[in-house]
Amino acid sequence: MPESKPRKRTPRPNEATTTHQYKPNPVWYKPVMFGLMIIGLLWIITYYITSGQLPIPAWQSWNIVAGFGVAIVGFLMTTRWRS
Repeated sequence: MPESKPRKRTPRPNEATTTHQYKPNPVWYKPVMFGLMIIGLLWIITYYITSGQLPIPAWQSWNIVAGFGVAIVGFLMTTRWRS
């Protein structure tokens, strides 16, 4: 019995691009990310050291929420950080 010839495999258009090639982040991304984390930390430290007189006295305990909010935005940016 004769053997059939193997077919040459041709890649499909979408199959060749299965690996994602991510672009690196812009130059400003990393300084902003770390800056937000540090600003949030400094905001909370300032609130505790000044016994609530700074950064914004009218906010009272909401200064802690503001500091954590700023820091969390910085930490959330780390999930999108690419080298």
